[in-house]
Amino acid sequence: MKRAPTLAVVLLGAFPTLAACNLAPGYRPPTTVAIPTSFKEAPDWLPASPGDAAVRGAWWSLFEDPVLDALERKVDVSNQNVAAARGAYEAARALVMVQRSALFPVVTGTGSGGRSDTFASSASGSSSATTTTTGSRFALGIGASWEPDLWGRLGNAVSQAGANAQASAGDLANATLSAQGELATNYVQLRGIDAQRVLLDATIKDYTRALTITTNKYDAGTVAHSDVYQAQTSLSNAVASRQDLDRQRALLEHAIAVLTGENPSTFAIAAMKWSPVVPEVPGVLPATLLERRPDIAASERRVAAANANVGIQRAAYFPQITLTGNADTSGAGTTGQAVKELFSAATSLWSLGLSGLVTLLDFGGRHGQVLQARAEYDQAAAAYRQTTLTAFQQVEDNLVAVRVLAQVTQSRVNAADAANRAEIITNNQYLGGIVDYSQVIVAQTSAFNARQNQIQSVIDQQTATIALVQAIGGDWKTH
Repeated sequence: MKRAPTLAVVLLGAFPTLAACNLAPGYRPPTTVAIPTSFKEAPDWLPASPGDAAVRGAWWSLFEDPVLDALERKVDVSNQNVAAARGAYEAARALVMVQRSALFPVVTGTGSGGRSDTFASSASGSSSATTTTTGSRFALGIGASWEPDLWGRLGNAVSQAGANAQASAGDLANATLSAQGELATNYVQLRGIDAQRVLLDATIKDYTRALTITTNKYDAGTVAHSDVYQAQTSLSNAVASRQDLDRQRALLEHAIAVLTGENPSTFAIAAMKWSPVVPEVPGVLPATLLERRPDIAASERRVAAANANVGIQRAAYFPQITLTGNADTSGAGTTGQAVKELFSAATSLWSLGLSGLVTLLDFGGRHGQVLQARAEYDQAAAAYRQTTLTAFQQVEDNLVAVRVLAQVTQSRVNAADAANRAEIITNNQYLGGIVDYSQVIVAQTSAFNARQNQIQSVIDQQTATIALVQAIGGDWKTH
């Protein structure tokens, strides 16, 4: 069978003058809004290296929390949304292989074989004899077909699949970054609730002591019964708030379990001392933002895929040419002779052929498909521009949030310090009989709210920092 491998070569060389042309428009990434030299909310923000503590991708290490580090490492492995995005990416890569294979001949093989016996009898006097003739027939065939990419349809299909695969890679990176950011946000909120639980535990202890003091004063006849009721009200409200914090913490714990691919029924995060770390995010210039955001990269690749599809649809106006070739060998004989004859020149034949298919009349069907492809390109380009605008909005939003929330936190610290001092003074005045208990309630409530707001402002800072990291693509590598 030495002829079979040459069929593909014959097909590829049968029409050496056939040259493919590309009917897709020349591709250039769509223009976006003018890129400023700096961000409005951080004009002095310049790229900076975060050091070994925050290597490329591991941005959460800026929070210096080993528990968070361990949880984040599970996202890439166990998060099911990320796994789904990874599956879509692998499928897109496989489609590139499928589309690329269409550029080359398809070779097929056939084979058949049969065996037959012929019986003959003869009579001589009173005896008879039977003779048997055995024959075998074998046939082997090989065929090939090839569609020359005259109009660039197949090449554009490969380009489209490749661009979609690259877009899918961007989707995978974006899904990973989104899950990492959601996990980090839930985690800092959970730790903030832990801090608020500690605060409420201390508050409940203080309110319990205040209730005891007020009850003793009532028993001594120095205060009215209403003071006892007010003290009991403050204590009960504090206990209720503490119980609701347990509910909120449980919900966050369940969400973190799902993000890490764990069963919420068996997952738990132990309480630990709160670490109110608010890291400083290394800077990034506006010009490099387009290179860092995976959703922007994915959106641009979809524009390229839509551009290639225009070429695919335009190619439908032209004939579809297919070259075919076949080679068959067959042999027949008795026993081992058939196999020997199978490969003899006398029992072989070959053929080459060319066929074409062209649509003569479709009542605007092809034109409509081209118009649809162009409209889809415009749609993809608009989505790319919108993604870019949204990216700049998110960066600016979170830059101002990080800056202003730092000022808010300092003000909350000052307010908590003043409220604590006022509470101490008012309690002493009440014990001395100078003020009534209503003023104690006001001072206690103000002090508790101030301390709780101080914790919340730090949580808000941490959340804004995480959002800013996501807005710049979670990457500080110099491109």
